[in-house]
Amino acid sequence: MKKKILILSGGISKERLISLDTGQQVAKELKKNGYKAKITEPDINLKKNIKSFKPSVIFNALHGQFGEDGYIQTILEQFNIPYTHSDVISSCIAMDKEISKKIFIKNKINTPKFFSYSYNLKKLALVNKINKKLKFPVVVKPFNEGSSVNVFICNKKNLFKTLNSIKNYKKVMIEQFIGGREIQVAIMGNKKLGAIELKPKRKFYDYQAKYNTKAKTQHLIPVDLTKNKLKQVLDIALKAHRVIGCSGVTRSDFKFYNGKFYLLEINTQPGMTRLSLVPEIAAYKGISFIKLIEWILKDASKKK
Repeated sequence: MKKKILILSGGISKERLISLDTGQQVAKELKKNGYKAKITEPDINLKKNIKSFKPSVIFNALHGQFGEDGYIQTILEQFNIPYTHSDVISSCIAMDKEISKKIFIKNKINTPKFFSYSYNLKKLALVNKINKKLKFPVVVKPFNEGSSVNVFICNKKNLFKTLNSIKNYKKVMIEQFIGGREIQVAIMGNKKLGAIELKPKRKFYDYQAKYNTKAKTQHLIPVDLTKNKLKQVLDIALKAHRVIGCSGVTRSDFKFYNGKFYLLEINTQPGMTRLSLVPEIAAYKGISFIKLIEWILKDASKKK
């Protein structure tokens, strides 16, 4: 009998539905291949469910806040059971866009310029700061969300309306807008798995472009880059994976503009849905969905 796998799915973040989809698809694939898989919410019954099911590995299929920011990882540490993806510290760093970008800059990884905004400047002062440091348009985003939740491209006209609409975040990032091509890179442990290019019909690869089939984002693989440029972006992604201290699978999001790659962020728990990019890159490289899941489980087991 193959191992018992407990899948953490759902949660209370804005990415709950994506997490449920990931959890269901991973469970379906595991069961189909002889594993005993059970899905559980990260709720008040979590401890009881872990103790009664006695899993060999916990597959963390949570996305967003409390799932990939070090919070649930801190809770899982007490059970002494291997869990998938990155550990407490690397999860926390990767989810905090300000800290991770500062680490990228320190390690000479090209990333768009930015500053944090705490609703503490008058309108004219903010516009002047943007004109001086970044130029319009700019990208406005929370520091700790995934899946492009509440990410907006803003010009002078809609900037303050946008900022007002996300005022529940005490602090947001205002970032230089980089045009050009959307390139995503998957890393699998110490292996540069591959890249994929996205051509969204929308303004950029936002939440709808990621998860709404009607948004019709084109997925291009292989990516039309020279051999040297492809190696360059794969190398940058692996370097980011290492300097943040990640383990398991990660996906790094890049913009490619005027011959330069700009790393936007690194995702420690990329989605495992039918529209997800890491399984698509893996499949192109000859790694089936179940083989990818099994590798993630095996990698988690090495950590204990």
